[in-house]
Amino acid sequence: MTRLHRDVMRGKAQTVLGLIDPATLGATLMHEHLLWDIRTPTMRAEPDQGPEISLCNCYAINYGRNKAYGNYRLSDESIAVEELQLMAAAGGRSVVELSSGGLDPRPNGLVTLSRNTGVHLIMGCGHYVDEYQPHANHARTVEQFAAEMIDQVQVGAWNTDVRAGIIGEIGCQAPWTDLEKRVMLGAVLAMNETGAALNVHPGRHPDQPQEVADFVRTHGADPSRVIISHIDRTIFDEDRLLRLADSGVVIEFDLFGMEQSYYPLAKIDMPNDAIRLRMMRKLIERGHIDRIAISHDICYRTRLTRFGGHGYAHIFSNVIPQMLDKGFSAQEIDTLMVSNPRRLLTFV
Repeated sequence: MTRLHRDVMRGKAQTVLGLIDPATLGATLMHEHLLWDIRTPTMRAEPDQGPEISLCNCYAINYGRNKAYGNYRLSDESIAVEELQLMAAAGGRSVVELSSGGLDPRPNGLVTLSRNTGVHLIMGCGHYVDEYQPHANHARTVEQFAAEMIDQVQVGAWNTDVRAGIIGEIGCQAPWTDLEKRVMLGAVLAMNETGAALNVHPGRHPDQPQEVADFVRTHGADPSRVIISHIDRTIFDEDRLLRLADSGVVIEFDLFGMEQSYYPLAKIDMPNDAIRLRMMRKLIERGHIDRIAISHDICYRTRLTRFGGHGYAHIFSNVIPQMLDKGFSAQEIDTLMVSNPRRLLTFV
C-alpha cells in the first residue's frame, strides 16, 4: 500500500474515498458512529443479549432500565445508508465517524456507505478506553502506538487501504490508566507527524477534560486542533467550561438529541438541547465560537429513526431551527457547522 507524503496531504481533507478540497465538506457532523459495536468484552461474551428493539420497548431501553446489548451495535449497512440519506436530505454533507480500535471499526463498510449516499465520511483511528483494547497493547510503547496511527492516516487502517482523516476518538477514563496515557502520547506524536486533528473521549469526572487539555499541550499538541468530546455529559458549571475553552482546545457538544435527564453511565443530570445551546452561547460570548463543535454521537440503535429515535438529521431538522429561534445568527451557525469542521479536518 502506498504511503501519502505529508506535503501531498497538507491543505486537504481525507475522506474514506480519498483526499478532497476541504471547501467541499459543507455542513459536517463532527462525532458520529455509523457502523459500530460499543459492547464491552464482558457484554459481548454474555449469551443473553436482551430483546430485539421495537417501538414498544425503545423508550424503556433508552431509559437504561432494560438490558438490550443489541442496542449497542450496528453492522447493517443498508440501515446506515437509509439513515445517512435522511441526514443528506435535511442538509448534512459530511460525517466524522469515530469508531476507533475496540469499537469494531469497518473501513470498507464506510467506503460502501459513502459511495451509496454521496456523503463525505471522515474516519478516525487509534484506540478507545483501556477495557476495549487488546491485551497485547499493554506491552506496546508510545512510539509503537504513534507509528500505528501515522500508518492509519498515511497508508491505511485496520488491514485496509482506507485512510483515516482524523485521530480518535482516543479513549480516557477517570482516573486515567497508564495504557491510555501511552496511547494519548502516541496520538500527539501522530498528530504532529501527519497534521491531522485529534479527538479525545474524556473520562466522566468534570476535571478530566482539563487534565487531558493540559497533558496534550504540555507534550507538544496544538490545542486548537484538539477536540474534547462529550462535554455535555462531563462539565456542568460555567467556570470549568470557560477555563477549558480558554486553554485553547475545541469544546464538543456531541449528545444532541438526548433530551432525557437520566444518564445510565454516571450520576448526573443530562442536559437537554436547550441547555446545550445555552452553554454554547456562553462560549460565544467569551469569544470562543471557533472552539465549538457539535454532533449527536449516535452509538445506540434506539437513536436511529428506524428504531424510534431522532437520527443523524436531528441537528439539521430540529436544532438549527431552534438556534435561529434563540437568536443565533446565520453566520454563527455557518461557523459551527461548516467553518470549524473544515478547519479541523484540513491537514496542516
